[in-house]
Amino acid sequence: MKNKNVPGYLLTIFLFIAALIFLYPLFLVLINSMKTFQEVVTDVVALPKTITFENYVKAFELMKYPNLFYNTLVVTVIGVSGIILVSSLAGYKLSRTRTKLSWLLFILCIAPMMIPFHSFMISLVKVAKMLHLINSTYGLGVIYWGLGAPLAIFMYHGFVKTVPKEMDECALIDGCPPFKAYFRIIFPLLKPVTVSVIVLNMMWIWNDFLLPLLMLSGNQKSKTLQIAAYGFFGQYKIEWHYAMAGVLMTIIPPIIVFLLLQKHIIKGMVAGAVKS
Repeated sequence: MKNKNVPGYLLTIFLFIAALIFLYPLFLVLINSMKTFQEVVTDVVALPKTITFENYVKAFELMKYPNLFYNTLVVTVIGVSGIILVSSLAGYKLSRTRTKLSWLLFILCIAPMMIPFHSFMISLVKVAKMLHLINSTYGLGVIYWGLGAPLAIFMYHGFVKTVPKEMDECALIDGCPPFKAYFRIIFPLLKPVTVSVIVLNMMWIWNDFLLPLLMLSGNQKSKTLQIAAYGFFGQYKIEWHYAMAGVLMTIIPPIIVFLLLQKHIIKGMVAGAVKS
C-alpha cells in the first residue's frame, strides 16, 4: 500500500531547498560583513578566518547611522500613516457605496498598481518639485501616500465587506456622526488588514532606494539609510566589507518587524477574500 504522505514530504523537502536558495544571498552578506577587505575580494563564499565586528563599528560611523535611521523612520512613519488614513477611508466608502460610479472610482484607484514606476518617475519628480516636496524627508513621506494607496485601498475594500452594515446603521441611529462612527466603531474592526498594510508598506518604504535617490539627491542631511549604504560603492573603489555591514544594519529593523507581525499579514490578506 502506497504511503499517502509521500507528496507532503516531497513538498516539504522542495520548500526547504527553496528557502535555502533564497536565504543564501543573506548568508553571503552576513559572512562577508565579518571579513576584512582582502578576504572579501579574495574569496566571497569562504567563511571568515577571524570573525570581527569592526566593520559594523566603522560603517556605523561612516553612515552616521543614528541620524539616517531617524530620517528613514520619519519617512516610513509619515508614509505609512498617510496610506492608512487615506486608503481606509476610501476603501470603506467605496465598499459601502454600491453604485456604478463608486465601482468606476474603485477601478481608477487600484489601476495604478499595474503601471510601472519607471514609466512616470520623471513626471513625479517634476510634480514633487512644483509642490516643494523634493529634498525633504517629510515631502518624501507624503509622496508615498499616492504610491501606496492603490494596494491598500484594494485590501481595505475587500475587508470592509466582512464588517456588517448594521453597525453603521446602529451608530447613525444613536446619533453618532459618520466620521466619529468610523474611527470609533469601524476602524478598530479593521485591525487585521491594517496590520497587514502597516507591515507591507513599512518594509517597502524602509527598503526603497530609487525614490529617495530621486527626491533627496540635493540634500545630504535628509538622506536615508539605503542611500548611505550605496555610498560605499564608489566609482573607483568599492568598500565591500563596510557595504555588507551597512546593508545588514539597514535591513535588520524591517526583518524584525516582519517576523513579529507575520501572522497578522496572512490573516489580513485573506480575511477579505471570502464574503461573510
